[in-house]
Amino acid sequence: LALCSPAGSAGSPGTVVARVTYSLPSETQLKIEYSATCDAPTPLNLTNHTYYNLADGGATDVLKHEIEMAADYYTPVDDTSIPTGEVRALSGAPAMDLRQRGPFSRAIREADQGKGYDHNYVLRAPSAADGLRPVARVWEPSSGRWMAVRTDQPGVQLYTGNYLDHAGRGGTFYGKHHGFCLETQRFPDSVNKPHFPSAILRPGEVYTHTTVHEFGASSTAPKGAF
Repeated sequence: LALCSPAGSAGSPGTVVARVTYSLPSETQLKIEYSATCDAPTPLNLTNHTYYNLADGGATDVLKHEIEMAADYYTPVDDTSIPTGEVRALSGAPAMDLRQRGPFSRAIREADQGKGYDHNYVLRAPSAADGLRPVARVWEPSSGRWMAVRTDQPGVQLYTGNYLDHAGRGGTFYGKHHGFCLETQRFPDSVNKPHFPSAILRPGEVYTHTTVHEFGASSTAPKGAF
């Protein structure tokens, strides 16, 4: 897929030509590859906002899904959900600490004043020969389905469908927490936080971004190091 976004569109300083390729490198993998160029310095931070529900496609909530995040830090937000600029260790933030596998329900009501997760996690360094960082593993006990995510981006926005409240595909009602998103990207509000990884694309540069989702099914949760 390709898009040419002209200068001035949504306030963009330059014309951006962006492409995204979806591929299936194996029977269990979905690969998403982004690229973009511009003709003037332009903020650019592309991601994917797919909602996942490994139990039933969104008919029920995801609170029993078990998640394990490959991140030791996160970026706290203010009352408007914009990062404050702090990079905080998860060891001092129990409600946000998802490094050990457990259900979303374990602390979701303490996250963001009870609204749920909508936060950027700072990913660890790449651990694979392909340069991709581990992001997270999610397992749903009733179906046994699991998903593992890797990316070359420095962060991931975890969102738990905190404001879902509408009819969905086939008449299914999507309510609060009926899906979750893992949006790999640079940190939100990077343009106003000089110490965050830069999200400015300049003429002559090529924006690239790769994320791989792997799927499987097992009677027990996947284990082992990321």
